[in-house]
Amino acid sequence: MNSSLLLSITTFAYLICALLYLLAVIFRLRPLLLFGTLSGFATWLLQTAAILLRWKESHDLGFGHAPLSNLYESLVFGAWAVMLIYLITEVKTKQRALGVFPATVAFLAMAYASFSPEVSAKIQPLLPALKSNWLIAHVVTCFLGYAAFAISFGLSAVYVFHGFSYPEIDDGRHQTSWVPDRKHLDELNYQMILFGFLLLSLGIITGAVWANSAWGSYWSWDPKETWSLITWLIYAALLHARAVQGWRGDRVAWLSMVGFVSMLFTYFGVNFLLSGLHSYGSS
Repeated sequence: MNSSLLLSITTFAYLICALLYLLAVIFRLRPLLLFGTLSGFATWLLQTAAILLRWKESHDLGFGHAPLSNLYESLVFGAWAVMLIYLITEVKTKQRALGVFPATVAFLAMAYASFSPEVSAKIQPLLPALKSNWLIAHVVTCFLGYAAFAISFGLSAVYVFHGFSYPEIDDGRHQTSWVPDRKHLDELNYQMILFGFLLLSLGIITGAVWANSAWGSYWSWDPKETWSLITWLIYAALLHARAVQGWRGDRVAWLSMVGFVSMLFTYFGVNFLLSGLHSYGSS
């Protein structure tokens, strides 16, 4: 058994996980939420084993690098990071119904990695500039930040939908047994954004140090660098507005969703539409 087979199984397992969460929410079948959690955790463990196996396979081929270097591997790690942060959040909040969006994101990332003709699953040697210990630090911090922003997007969507569903109640008093009330959703969303912002900041810093060691410059206004900065500024503005202007609720939720769109362009748009040092859309 190789890592590609395990990751293919992971793709369909995340689909099952997402369907369990979705069916539980639609039909109010609480036991399915527990099965969704158990399947999500089991799939995440399987994916962890597959990532470690792919790392070993890289060593066996003589390349010996962490599986974080191309589009396929970044999609796999992104799905892994989203589910890791969500499962930790679920343990903290005891709110299993929030798993619909993270599980769906994990499935879509894995499905795109597995079935898109534009994505190659082949293990490839690193480019000379990528042979650095900063690779792991940079990619891990950035993608954990991306994962937090993805979950924040889901929380923001639930918050906005909650407001449409219960327009007469906007003070946090409405509480269902399935999702937190708006007050707690807003606070959880803020915590997720703050965590993602700190990780993205570390990712930008480690990337700058890595760029200086590889290309002799901390910042070159590469398209990925520029859009990473734009995304960082959006979330920085959100956190500033909340801390200084007292922003809460819908404005934070909508700006969080704008930040997520910017993050998606930073990852996908730059790779496929703009050329630069970070482009691996064809790899």
